[in-house]
Amino acid sequence: MFRMVRTEIWKLKRYHMIWAGVLLMLLSVLLTLFYTTALDGTYWTFAHFTEQVIKNNFSMIFPMCITLLAGYIIAREELDDTLKSILVVPVSYCSLLWGKLLVCALLSLFLGLVSAVFTVAANLLMGFPGFSAASVLQTFVQMILNCLFLYVAVMPVIAAAARIPNGHMIGTIVAFAYGYGGMFAAGNMTLASIYPITASMGLIRYRSYDEAVHWNIPLCGLSMMAAFLVSAVIVVTTKNVSPAKPTQKQKKIVAKKGW
Repeated sequence: MFRMVRTEIWKLKRYHMIWAGVLLMLLSVLLTLFYTTALDGTYWTFAHFTEQVIKNNFSMIFPMCITLLAGYIIAREELDDTLKSILVVPVSYCSLLWGKLLVCALLSLFLGLVSAVFTVAANLLMGFPGFSAASVLQTFVQMILNCLFLYVAVMPVIAAAARIPNGHMIGTIVAFAYGYGGMFAAGNMTLASIYPITASMGLIRYRSYDEAVHWNIPLCGLSMMAAFLVSAVIVVTTKNVSPAKPTQKQKKIVAKKGW
């Protein structure tokens, strides 16, 4: 498994799609900066700015982003016509899929780090009050862990889309709706602790200082475990994929005219 993961990491160097994930993390920060221009009386601090970036990440950006990247990484073997060569090696497609999912988990940590860097850089640019070493450390920890937990929340969608030929685009659409549904689940704290997307927020104690926010941490943990177990069942029951053989069209014989 270690060699498989190391090989997949080497492959990431030639995937330009990874830069799309970095740009989407930047988009989340830029979208939050756009909110700061609204004259609605909101007093923006570094902590509040960070919270809004995390909110944009979980509701609109990250579930769609990581599902698109993971689906792309999984589908590349078939698109590049290398799957038939890999399956010759005594390794099951299930193990290959687990290796790719583990690499995507590492990728989610990297994107969380990128998002935190962009957030701190935006704060230095805007000069929001409340900037300190403790707040920066909290930003990095919360964003990195939140991206990892969000990845676990959307793993069932990624695993299910992997069973469909070229299903990563369908999975991306489902993940976007799945993530946006967290906005509605956040209205009830019990439902927010059950819904995997918002449960990720509870595990990082998002806005836990607010008296109106009461996360049920054990319930959030059970929600994450359930999402992971569902993903594991989908992966284990996935059959080996046989690459489609190109069908050669028979040449049409044109009868000569005349005698």
